[in-house]
Amino acid sequence: MSTGPLLKVEGLRVAYGHIEAVKGIDFELHEGRITTLVGANGAGKSTTLLALSGLVAKAAGRVVLDGQDLTALSPHRIVASGMVQVAEGRATLTTLTVRENLELGAYTRRDGRAQRAEDLERIYTLFPRLKERADGLAGNLSGGEQQMLAIGRALMAKPRVLLLDEPSMGLAPIIVQDIFRTLREINKAGLTIFLVEQNVRQALKIADSAYVIETGRIVLSGSGHELLGNPKVQDAYLGG
Repeated sequence: MSTGPLLKVEGLRVAYGHIEAVKGIDFELHEGRITTLVGANGAGKSTTLLALSGLVAKAAGRVVLDGQDLTALSPHRIVASGMVQVAEGRATLTTLTVRENLELGAYTRRDGRAQRAEDLERIYTLFPRLKERADGLAGNLSGGEQQMLAIGRALMAKPRVLLLDEPSMGLAPIIVQDIFRTLREINKAGLTIFLVEQNVRQALKIADSAYVIETGRIVLSGSGHELLGNPKVQDAYLGG
């Protein structure tokens, strides 16, 4: 494992017309770690992820993954390069089966069918509910199952970095615990995770590193543990 960052983001700016949503932020992700970006609604968290994925235009800045400059790449080239996003709201293809959704996740891969079948089984081991529902339509899944499917589909692309946008949104607390437990498990197997999450306490609990974003600027950074104990973070996000 290299000591330098796996992903380095420098001077990232994103504007919607005259409104600057992300104002020149720098951050890095280290291999095999969970990093979280937390902040209030509208602070620029989701916009940051969309810019990393190439889904919104960058006004300035650089995004470099393990020495490869991804800044100007199209979204599918970014996926093929090893960075995959699980979108807010899951974005499952509801008229396809669970299995078809998962298989679609591997669309940028160039390895053999046997390898993809092996990875599909691995996803089913991680999320047994998806195996039970494999031939059913994704639209018939519960919210929690759709979130599992969205994560499973992203994992089928064999990412080096998994970007997650609000995985707990709209889910019952017990399901959220399950999702976060699975994220820890995936991370322990070596996957680097960048988590954007409104549930600040939950995010900081599992994060090795954390950044706080306010109105498009990073205002604090440290370990998840440090920020959990930071009085400013407690006052602003954890109810004191």
